[in-house]
Amino acid sequence: MALLHDVTVVALEQAVAAPLASRHLADWGAQVIKIERPGSGDFARSYDHTVRGLSSHFVWLNRCKQSLTLDVKTGQGKNILYRLLETADVFIQNLAPGAVARLGLQNTLLRARFPKLIICNVSGYGKDGPYQDKKAYDLLVQAEAGLLSVTGSEDVPAKAGISVADIAAGMYAFSGILAALLRRCKNGQGGVVDVSLFDALAEWMSYPAYFAAFSGQAPARTGAAHATIYPYGPITAADGRTVLIGLQNEREWAQFCRTVLRREELIPDLRFATNHDRSKNRTELGAIMRDALAGVDSDQLVQRLDQAGIAYGRMNTMQEFWDHPQLSARRRWTEVDSPAGLLPALLPPVNMDGETPRAGAIPDVGEHTDVILRSIGYSSEDIASLHAQRIV
Repeated sequence: MALLHDVTVVALEQAVAAPLASRHLADWGAQVIKIERPGSGDFARSYDHTVRGLSSHFVWLNRCKQSLTLDVKTGQGKNILYRLLETADVFIQNLAPGAVARLGLQNTLLRARFPKLIICNVSGYGKDGPYQDKKAYDLLVQAEAGLLSVTGSEDVPAKAGISVADIAAGMYAFSGILAALLRRCKNGQGGVVDVSLFDALAEWMSYPAYFAAFSGQAPARTGAAHATIYPYGPITAADGRTVLIGLQNEREWAQFCRTVLRREELIPDLRFATNHDRSKNRTELGAIMRDALAGVDSDQLVQRLDQAGIAYGRMNTMQEFWDHPQLSARRRWTEVDSPAGLLPALLPPVNMDGETPRAGAIPDVGEHTDVILRSIGYSSEDIASLHAQRIV
């Protein structure tokens, strides 16, 4: 029996952050009822059509869920939502600023009516403060949290290539909901979990924030190289492939000089004696490294790094990641059903002894509407009427 088999989640969700949190709950057995707009559904369904006609974002974020189409702006739609919440354990939403109040779904009202319900609100900037009513999309939060200022090359800032603010918020929402469920086991009461994209990314930005606040200058934008540790970053081998390396201490530096660069005379060189020295003289050291490794292809470089015990990673393409031997060797792939047929899917990153995550299907828009309505007492005639009025 799945770990969260007795947990029911009602998710008034869209895009990335809240769907990621609810998908992880669903993976571990929770019944997740995803409420979508009648007709079009979650707008993330239309981000692209690359996965056999389905959106890559939607495929990633919405397996194991049931889709209920519902117009919650109508009186009957709101009544259906309330009936769902009567037996739900968790309600998660990431609507636009002000939408919750307009729908009458404020924390105080829900807590009074459903005292055991755990309410999780995912917002852009939080429930108060001067930014509380601002729309927040991932790229904009990356900018506000200073991520763009430390990412990219010296000349050009760059955003992260994935939705890091959304993902951070989704994972904190997931862990917050689990903590609230644990607390409810102890005191029998629900509660409110508030997570914002900005707060989540602010936590992740703590290192550069401390560095800048106490040094008076922000970490430099150094592309794929580390801003304060050297050598720690990319090396282009003779065959054009890039290998990233990371040195952490003076013992590794000596091994790197001896085995990888084969320039043992660099070990006592005072210009490179400590990381501070190497980072300060990185231009000079970089030239020495390029000269020492001229003619060394990526396979040879990796062989030397392995021999020296130096950490490294190949700069893989997305296809090389998809075909990564570590994923296949550890059987990290499973299959899930979808409106487009069976699709490969990665297992959740948490491995728990005695527990097996689900590999449930990705739902079509409104696929489970009738089944869910019948489960809360609606007759076939009632359901037909709701469809005719476009409430579901």
